[in-house]
Amino acid sequence: MSFSLSTRSRYGVRLMAALALDWGGGSTLLRDIARREGISEKYLGQIVIPLKTAGLASAQRGSRGGYSLSRAPAEITVLEVVEAIEGPVAPAPCTAPEGSGGEPPCDRATACAASAVWRKLQGDIEAALSSFTLADLAAQARQFMPAVSSYSI
Repeated sequence: MSFSLSTRSRYGVRLMAALALDWGGGSTLLRDIARREGISEKYLGQIVIPLKTAGLASAQRGSRGGYSLSRAPAEITVLEVVEAIEGPVAPAPCTAPEGSGGEPPCDRATACAASAVWRKLQGDIEAALSSFTLADLAAQARQFMPAVSSYSI
């Protein structure tokens, strides 16, 4: 068994990092990001919906249309992006917030020795994802740009 984020979350982070790279230059077309990242434009179109709903991305219609970040890249954490797409980080049912959907809460959470492990894991995951902003990812991508003709985040 492995523990990993969904493809939607990973691609959502790549989408948002690509928008961070283009920050200040107007809107960016999804087809340009799709081409640059090697991700289906249709799939990106599905992923951007919860990001817009969460207020992390905005859309502009018209000849200069496309997508852009709703806030500065330094103000958006990777945790926000992941939670906009997946909901709250919960490695086990006992760590999920009440009423968050998904699996039902564990009825043994208060009497389970392992629940402390899952809560610690949840805190560590949240801390790690919160420690990176989209500005950090854009800076990292810029370091790779001269080395390769087609960069990916």
